[in-house]
Amino acid sequence: MAKAEKISPAAFECVLYEVRDRVALITINRPERRNALNRRAYDEVEAAFRAASADPEVRCVIVTGSDPAFCSGEDVKEMMTGEEHGKSVQRLTAVRPEPTPAAVAALECDKPVIAAVNGAAVGWGMELTLFADIRIASEHAKFGEIFIKRGLITDVGGLWRLPAIVGPAKAAELLFTGDVIDAAEAARIGLVTEVVPHERLMEQAFAMAGRIAVNAPLALRYMKEGLRRTSYGDLREIGGWVSGTLGKLFETEDHREGVQSFLEKRAPVFKGR
Repeated sequence: MAKAEKISPAAFECVLYEVRDRVALITINRPERRNALNRRAYDEVEAAFRAASADPEVRCVIVTGSDPAFCSGEDVKEMMTGEEHGKSVQRLTAVRPEPTPAAVAALECDKPVIAAVNGAAVGWGMELTLFADIRIASEHAKFGEIFIKRGLITDVGGLWRLPAIVGPAKAAELLFTGDVIDAAEAARIGLVTEVVPHERLMEQAFAMAGRIAVNAPLALRYMKEGLRRTSYGDLREIGGWVSGTLGKLFETEDHREGVQSFLEKRAPVFKGR
């Protein structure tokens, strides 16, 4: 497979990419899998954010999913079993593990990013919403950090950004329980800025992007960098720790039970080993 940085948007298979009125629209497009991410999709998400960041014509980015979901996380059948699982373990158990490349590309995008959350955003799908600067939700949206249900920890979004957005106690509740919340609750806790009727979601997202895109692009980039420095901390440090910890957890019986129970559509029975 081509490296993510070498995949042109014209060659995307799992993501739609277009630039409209100085706004880049990134749409995860695997609706038959509820936009669950396989390796190719991860690479294309990374490439899309890098393309938007490098394009001088782009002043704002919107990320969304093809209905009915925003992103239902990793494609468990592809990513947590077989050859792809082995590749993930190999990457995460390196001497100096690096953060998830797609997460880094989204977080280091120097253009403001709006997540237009049109449906379920769970697992890494919720992470992707947290990588955005602003989240707007359809009334159909749902959010869940369900990693604990698979015997894993969240990626950098849940540990690095969620506490700053909703507060440490609410973040702990969402991370420790794996509960899925609806759009109204997400608005109540400050996870999203507004909830709109489903059919108006993209209209509202583009309206917000338009209000941003008319402003001075250099000042926008520095404004985003200022927020990143003051609100969150060091991405590489926490991201490396997350990757190394995931490398250990991927080898546990509890993780294997989490995956097997998901595939068998039953409640997991964890044993702490």
